[in-house]
Amino acid sequence: MQDKIKTGRGIHRKPAVYCRIQTTVFVEYITSRMSRRPGMLPGMTAKRPDPSTSRPAPILTALGERIKQCRHAADKSQETLAFEAHVDRTYISSIERGIANPSVETLANLCYALNVTLAELFGPLDSVSLQPTGTRRMNAATPPDLKRNRLR
Repeated sequence: MQDKIKTGRGIHRKPAVYCRIQTTVFVEYITSRMSRRPGMLPGMTAKRPDPSTSRPAPILTALGERIKQCRHAADKSQETLAFEAHVDRTYISSIERGIANPSVETLANLCYALNVTLAELFGPLDSVSLQPTGTRRMNAATPPDLKRNRLR
């Protein structure tokens, strides 16, 4: 009965005494556990390739060149086009260099600012292969294989 205290209102437990854990040890423990959580699939913990070492896709490079041609034809700077398309100037630069992969909405905003249609933007791109490039990422949304006895 050493862990209980008798008061006028009944028997109460003593408050637990917690040990102080150094923050750095705790953080190191948490980060080491995060990389190998029990319920995670292998694709969810895989590191993405470094974008600086990977080459841009040919279609993105051709699209970037087409946007740059349209921008020069409209006599607009990257800053002006970015303001009119509601994106950052550095993003326009990344698109033109073929590094960024713009969404359809961003492309529509760029087309509106450049006074061209999406069809004109995606008109026949000279000698661009539409064949997929690189390796395909593992689909992290694929459910793990369940054994029949676990389905009951």
